Amino acid sequence: MGSPRRFPVPLRCKTCAVLLVAVAAAAQVRAQTPVCSYTVINSYPHDDGAFTQGLLYDGGVLFESTGLYGESSLRRVDLESGNVLQQIGLDAAYFGEGLALWDGNLIQLTWREHTAFLWNATSFASTGSFAYTGEGWGLTHDGRRLIMSDGSSNLRFLDPVTYAESGTVAVVDDDGPVDDLNELEWIAGEIFANQWYTDRIARIDPDTGGVIAWINLDGLLDPQPPAGDVLNGIAWDAAGERLFVTGKRWPSLFEIELVGCPELRLFFDGFETGGLEDWSTTQP
Repeated sequence: MGSPRRFPVPLRCKTCAVLLVAVAAAAQVRAQTPVCSYTVINSYPHDDGAFTQGLLYDGGVLFESTGLYGESSLRRVDLESGNVLQQIGLDAAYFGEGLALWDGNLIQLTWREHTAFLWNATSFASTGSFAYTGEGWGLTHDGRRLIMSDGSSNLRFLDPVTYAESGTVAVVDDDGPVDDLNELEWIAGEIFANQWYTDRIARIDPDTGGVIAWINLDGLLDPQPPAGDVLNGIAWDAAGERLFVTGKRWPSLFEIELVGCPELRLFFDGFETGGLEDWSTTQP
């Protein structure tokens, strides 16, 4: 047997460099977070005075939390007409935020007042309140835990009975931490989250915090609303598999269908999961 063939040192180094560049480029392509598009299925009237901060669908109607000091409210809204069927106002010292339905109670966060209000979902009678640290932005639940956003890149998990914080997860995509997480909705094992001052919704894996896909809703409301009246509000009709979105002081609420979106577990199997898990456990 002859001796092994040896490349000259410069050639070996050049070959390694080319291979490293190729591997890095391939990894970058594979790690890009997919971007979904949408199709509008229906458009419904929405109160253009409602500064939407929380939204959910249950029992054939919408429940909505609106914000701004002196204007914050809790509402029951007819989907088809947009008419407010029932409403209660918050004290002017409170700025209404995210909303979730748990065990017959509507839980309504406030922005900087460290207080969540509990309302009977039928009568809107007060059933209590609880305190939390930090700001309150969005709220939903996964059937076991309340899930809360506070404007950062972290999502907080709360016990739905004691309201004690039981954990957090850092939300990241291929560019790193995703800040300004706002209104939330639990949909088929994922957390959908508005990102403040963007036309995007993040689809988030609740276990890793990784963004499975971005939903780009650019151009949904035409003409563009004034600055500050941003996309905010996600509601899911689980029985009818309908997705509704709206915004702050928007005149319309839209039922949309997603186009070109990956499945949750398919995307996070294998290569992509590792890097995102590392981010979610190491970032503050």
